[in-house]
Amino acid sequence: EVKVATKTRNKAKGKLGTEISPDLAIPEILVKDFDAVAFVGGAGAVDYFNNETVLNLAKDFKQAGKIVGAICIAPSILANAGLLISKTATSFPSQEQNLRDKGADYTGMPVEVDGKIVTAKGPEAALEFGEELAYLLEE
Repeated sequence: EVKVATKTRNKAKGKLGTEISPDLAIPEILVKDFDAVAFVGGAGAVDYFNNETVLNLAKDFKQAGKIVGAICIAPSILANAGLLISKTATSFPSQEQNLRDKGADYTGMPVEVDGKIVTAKGPEAALEFGEELAYLLEE
């Protein structure tokens, strides 16, 4: 079961115009209720780069030994939370320097899996990103 969360429960609009009603607000997420968290990219992801609630959420999932994923520019959330230190990771090219500055071994590959952390480059890697997350969830 997948749940969608945003800053608030207000409708979220995707790049191509699709609108969804989130299931919950980010502050309502309880790590114990989920097996994984995945952060998606796109222009709106910048709002989360230094959001303490989001950074702490990523840290809490990792500390609990759960799966943490991020695609497109969202791997910068993980980098800013300190989760990519000495980890093999990728992201949209615009975030390469931030990932490197925060200690990641940046590859530029479509998808990277390092332990329970999954990062992906962008929309072209979305299917493989999802498959890697699903694979880890099956373990």
